[in-house]
Amino acid sequence: MESVNEFLTNAGAPFGSQVFLQAIVAAGLFITVMGIAAALRPAVSSKQRRIQAIASPVSNSQIVRPWDNDPTGALRLFVPLSGTERSRVSARLRQAGIHGAKALRTFFVVRSILALLLPGCFLLASWFSHTLPPKISEVLEPMSRLETQHIFLISIGLIVLGFYSPSAWLQMKVAKRRKAVTRGLPGALDLMQVAIEAGLGFDAAMNRVAKEFGRFCGPIAEEFTILQLEIQAGKPRDLAFAELERRTGVDVMASFANVVQQSAEFGTPISQALENYAIEMRQDRELKAQAKANALPVKMSGVLAAFMMPILLLIMLTPIAIRWTTVLTVQ
Repeated sequence: MESVNEFLTNAGAPFGSQVFLQAIVAAGLFITVMGIAAALRPAVSSKQRRIQAIASPVSNSQIVRPWDNDPTGALRLFVPLSGTERSRVSARLRQAGIHGAKALRTFFVVRSILALLLPGCFLLASWFSHTLPPKISEVLEPMSRLETQHIFLISIGLIVLGFYSPSAWLQMKVAKRRKAVTRGLPGALDLMQVAIEAGLGFDAAMNRVAKEFGRFCGPIAEEFTILQLEIQAGKPRDLAFAELERRTGVDVMASFANVVQQSAEFGTPISQALENYAIEMRQDRELKAQAKANALPVKMSGVLAAFMMPILLLIMLTPIAIRWTTVLTVQ
């Protein structure tokens, strides 16, 4: 505002005009800030309000939210307008354990900022390094000596890196969480079976497992908590289990949902069904480990051949090469 006053004073504007223009500038800044805040503020649906009304303190992290977030206002510059693309990325974020209400928007905004920030910082360091303090300028001196075509190619590489690195990070986080769910589910089923046989109902047993199992496998405890919150909010049980499968993206969790639904449909004891499925999961894990062990000799043979064949050729051909060299030298 001081710079505005100085500009108006130098321009020779009257005092009343200065006050009026200052008020216009202040109102414009206020409208801009409020517009950005309104664009970034997430809409709260009726389902979310019902969940927040009955949920435990764990719901303070906003783990229950709609799958799709329609971009509004300035967010249309960063978030894709295609609902298919938003749903795909939203599913990946859920599978990575990122359940915040602004997760989808934050992901696209961060990706766009990185795609602009990395090359921008590089260009500034390349072109204006001589204007920085001496110590920083010495560190950035090699950048100032780069040719224009090299700067252009490196900038393109940084744009690609900034745009795709969040996706690569998200993929690694999804793989890590899927692995944790696959490894921890048999133990969670055993604990649930014990709780059911002790007299708890299925929902109470799942809540108990979610509370106790969080120290050992946080993703399973989180998914069980979300499942129970959705059921308590009024979502049909079959749809809640379908959402559980979609959130995790793991085949074993989908099979677990089918086991529970079939047990409830046909009236079989749920504890026995959980015990049998836990045994099947451990057997399947053992078979997969045996398959990897059986495939190891085949993989090792290729590696050994790649490293041993050059050495064998040297051992076989070195005496011949020495003899030829001797004969040619004598002649």
